[in-house]
Amino acid sequence: MKDKKVAIITGGGSGLGLAMAQKFVEEGYTVIITGRTVEKLHAAAASLGPDCKPTPFDMNDLKAIPNLIQNTVDAYGRIDVLVNNAGINRKKSMLEVSDEEFTEVINTNLTSVFVISREVARVMAKAGRGSIIHISSMAAQYGIPKVIAYSAAKTAVEGMTRAMAVELSPLGIRVNCIAPGFIVTPMTAKAFDGDPARKQKVLDRTPMGKMGAPEDIANMAYFLSSDQAAFVSGEIIKVDGGNAIGF
Repeated sequence: MKDKKVAIITGGGSGLGLAMAQKFVEEGYTVIITGRTVEKLHAAAASLGPDCKPTPFDMNDLKAIPNLIQNTVDAYGRIDVLVNNAGINRKKSMLEVSDEEFTEVINTNLTSVFVISREVARVMAKAGRGSIIHISSMAAQYGIPKVIAYSAAKTAVEGMTRAMAVELSPLGIRVNCIAPGFIVTPMTAKAFDGDPARKQKVLDRTPMGKMGAPEDIANMAYFLSSDQAAFVSGEIIKVDGGNAIGF
């Protein structure tokens, strides 16, 4: 059924990606979710129904990304939304981070975002429409210790959002970025594991006094992809309970 809108959500098997996939499925999209863990992807798809298509894929395999996008177009005829959600983090002191560890985080969180966005934008440009949404982090808003490569990658993603928007908006492609605050997900739980002081610091500087839910990010992603945001491009939108401006 090639008149049905299509969204690709990378890292869609859990956490924020799964919440966004659920939202887009509920809104009538065919949703392709990618990820490296086959079992997790298939479990996610089973929970979301037949409109969710699990596609095992490692975003570090840059040379395979063009085929991934071409296969999607061949199967579904279009791509309306791309959400660049896949990411990894390595909690480690800067002085102990190796070249290889730094490069791995940059490749997954930044380089692959550029490559898949370029390939999807080529498809969207032919259609004269589309929405690309990047996922940033509070690590791009202020300094957070022990996540040096992640901070570098997410800060670059925000810059890339503006540059992409300038080039792609004239082609009918809107590009925006969501900077989630501290959201209750397995990835956040891992970052806080054994570090209660870190979690308390987050809560203390968040005016709303709590962590967010994955649905908060999903709702923003859908809004940015919808006609309600038809004149919004090049924006980095914080969904953080006020964390970035907290004292």
